[in-house]
Amino acid sequence: MSKKFSNRIQAGQKLAQHLQAYSNLDDVLVLALPRGGVPVAFEVARLLNAAIDVCIVRKLGVPGHKELAMGAIASENIIVFNQDVIDSLGIDQEKITTVVNQELQELKRRDQAYRGDKPAINVKNKTVILIDDGIATGATMLAALRIIQQQQPAKIVVAVPVAPLNTCEQLRLEVDDVVCLHCPEVMSAIGWWYEDFSQTTDNEVRALLA
Repeated sequence: MSKKFSNRIQAGQKLAQHLQAYSNLDDVLVLALPRGGVPVAFEVARLLNAAIDVCIVRKLGVPGHKELAMGAIASENIIVFNQDVIDSLGIDQEKITTVVNQELQELKRRDQAYRGDKPAINVKNKTVILIDDGIATGATMLAALRIIQQQQPAKIVVAVPVAPLNTCEQLRLEVDDVVCLHCPEVMSAIGWWYEDFSQTTDNEVRALLA
């Protein structure tokens, strides 16, 4: 059996099969991490008959190694730092501030691009299913969780097609439920798990949210 998903759409359909307990309930909200999480979440929301919105979070990449997260930032100026990475690489405050400011600009741009003037859906007292196309370090997902937790939902479920085993175990301590289809002990790039992992565009995100 191939471990790979053909694309994000198929990954979302497979994920939805494991989330049937949440179908056709009024208080369920599917939240996607853009951009790659949106096509996955769209399929889940469609098959569960649930509302969908985006949770916009930006990874704070290490200067010169953008893929490596030293933290993440989200709306309402919520920042989560990965102190281990910062300490081990000796990243100074000035560099951190520069990256934070750059990502804040991109965060605002995306908020405007995806939502326009529509406010975010209120998550208070709702069951939130938070979705991405996969988790590598978990920094972005943790930042998203911090934001959602502050808004007092009734329940938080993290649902992803693939994530490292230790990250899944960490997330279980943070949320009410974790649904992950593949939890390898050693995680290579998320893209390895997909036959088609082409980048999701802003236009695709807008179209799916509409």
